[in-house]
Amino acid sequence: MVDLAFATNAYTRFSLPEAVDRIADHGYDGVELLADAPHAFVPEFDGADREALADVLGETDLAVSNVNANTAMGYYDDAPPSAFFEPSIVTANEEDRARRIEYTKGAIDLAAAVGAPAVCVATGRPLPGNPPERAREYLLDSLHGILDHAEAAGVDVGIEFEPELLIECTDEVLALIEEVGRDSLGVNLDVGHAAVYGEDPAESVRRCAGHITGVHLEDIVGGVRGKHYHRIPGEGDLDFEPVFEALEDVGYDGFATLELYTYPDEPDRAAREAREALEPYVD
Repeated sequence: MVDLAFATNAYTRFSLPEAVDRIADHGYDGVELLADAPHAFVPEFDGADREALADVLGETDLAVSNVNANTAMGYYDDAPPSAFFEPSIVTANEEDRARRIEYTKGAIDLAAAVGAPAVCVATGRPLPGNPPERAREYLLDSLHGILDHAEAAGVDVGIEFEPELLIECTDEVLALIEEVGRDSLGVNLDVGHAAVYGEDPAESVRRCAGHITGVHLEDIVGGVRGKHYHRIPGEGDLDFEPVFEALEDVGYDGFATLELYTYPDEPDRAAREAREALEPYVD
């Protein structure tokens, strides 16, 4: 049976402990931690922050479904109000790439400390001057260093594919997993990303069977090939029943995490209505 979690990246106007507390109030079994500003930006997340997090997790009895290390907006004072992946693990600049690798290792350490099974990582984009074939070489090199650290910590790493990133669809993430050839590498499967790319989300689940480290859920207006904007389930056109049927069929028994960062002005409504919309598939 799949359990539901909710990502703190909807609660960026609240502290991390308050975000966790509010998510617990809406009846979720788990919480995904944003390993970025303003929550757990790894270079600045100190002992006091970790203690406060441990306290609220203990008080709420929430499990940590995943640590989301997709973005690193905390490095910038003027980052845009959207996903900002630089420096990424495919960045051409060696120093910047090394910095992001170390950042990801820090997120892995956080996951190990809070008992999370996995960390998710996005590849970033091949920017001008860094063609995809060269960016892929950087990706492979980065991943082996990250996975060495993850395996020592007992944490899996899930690549989250997304349209316009270096790894942007099911075919590409499965090819990457096969090429890397390490059991600790899997896919954090965002069903909305699959849909926006033009894939059937339920079929993507079935194809990724055995490699799924975590699941992100959100609705998409327009369904398959719709616009990439995360909506509360029921506010878009995705059919979640076949997605949950596929998760059951492949034997996935981890968390499915609502990722609704597009609702910073009303995260409690998003958490409440998302839980209500998906109750038929988990209870």
